Amino acid sequence: MLNIVERIDRLTTTPLLKKVLLLTGIGWMFDAMDQGMVSGVMAAIGKDWALTTSQLGLLGSIGMLGMALGAALSGMAADRWGRKTVIMWTLIIYGVASGLSGFAVNYSMLLVLRFVTGFGLGGELPAASTLVSEFSPTRSRGRNVIFLESFWAWGWIAAALVAYLLIPVYGWRMAFWVGALPALFAAYLRSAVPESPRYLEAVGKIEEADALVSLMEKQAGITGKTGHNFTEAQKRVTKVRVSFLELWSKKYIRSTVVLWVIWFGINFGYYGFVLWTPSLLVGKGFALVKSFEFTLIMCLAQLPGYFSAAWLVERVGRKVVLSSYFAGTAVAAWLFGHAGSTNEVLLFGSLLYFFSLGAWGCVYAYTPEVYPTAARASGSGWAAAFGRLGAFTAPFIVPVIYNFYGKQAGYTYVFIMLTAVFAIVSVVVAVVGKETMGKSLEEISGN
Repeated sequence: MLNIVERIDRLTTTPLLKKVLLLTGIGWMFDAMDQGMVSGVMAAIGKDWALTTSQLGLLGSIGMLGMALGAALSGMAADRWGRKTVIMWTLIIYGVASGLSGFAVNYSMLLVLRFVTGFGLGGELPAASTLVSEFSPTRSRGRNVIFLESFWAWGWIAAALVAYLLIPVYGWRMAFWVGALPALFAAYLRSAVPESPRYLEAVGKIEEADALVSLMEKQAGITGKTGHNFTEAQKRVTKVRVSFLELWSKKYIRSTVVLWVIWFGINFGYYGFVLWTPSLLVGKGFALVKSFEFTLIMCLAQLPGYFSAAWLVERVGRKVVLSSYFAGTAVAAWLFGHAGSTNEVLLFGSLLYFFSLGAWGCVYAYTPEVYPTAARASGSGWAAAFGRLGAFTAPFIVPVIYNFYGKQAGYTYVFIMLTAVFAIVSVVVAVVGKETMGKSLEEISGN
């Protein structure tokens, strides 16, 4: 008899897997929509409430601090109570807090609500990517997680449309209200998402895991003697949680170090430019509505970035794609920082979004692959949490550099800094990272 892992790895892309991917992706899309609207809100609310650059920086960062806490706690919670439970509750927290943000009466209230929104968002993302990774067979695991991450692009496109069409007319509060209701509806849809069969097996719920995998086998047309051998040894509960300190043990330290560098670098670099792009373009002389229009156009480049990464990641490997897309992001950041015309802003900005979002997709595919089931959600959660500290600090550092050098030179020096960050991550992945393509989750969990 085959175990649950072996049975999943021989499956094709079944209707149940497609359902998990779609319903998880819908929630992911509305998470992205909220994040995307923050950049528009920052530009609009700065004028509405006459906020200083430092106050805008804190507004952009406070949600990241919430995401860091949410990611750290949710990873451990997902290993304890299951992936599905954490995904449901964090999405509800995020949706409610996002809607309430539209009713904020002052700056302090908005900061608190953005922190809570970030907590829900940060907790949901690692658990969702872990769930999809654990449902997927080896041959399509990386591609499926990148497809999940590609829903982020649709969320940002929706956010850019809201910023372009609604904020100039109805104000920034409308952005939060528009994003909240779909997020809560997505939480309802996710109630139909089953628990990870790998997790169920790990905690001793083998009958439930067997029922799920048997359904997928039936959908895939796999017949014959495929059921689980329910011996007492197989029913024995395995260790499904590791401590934070164990992530730094000899067994996991290589994976932990590489992931923490990747997550900090991509968060610092990505949120260093994406939250400030409309404001930086306004400072460069473009009108607010025109900056929203530019951002919308550049967001469209995210989609081919995701799909190209999804195609390559199962053909040339995770390391090559990750390192190459980070290097491409570094080059694009340099060019965008030196753009001197409207056409150059649009071209180099599109390249920046193309490579950075392709890299993001690979990061989410790679992260849950380097830990075993016992440490997968916790390890992924802590890496994401550390990464959010990069996202928290970047919106503070960007305006400091921008103001120190002045509007024109400051714009260039901001992107020189971001170029260096992306380049460092590219080198670390190429030198220290390990390849996970074509290997089962259990096979690649050691160092």
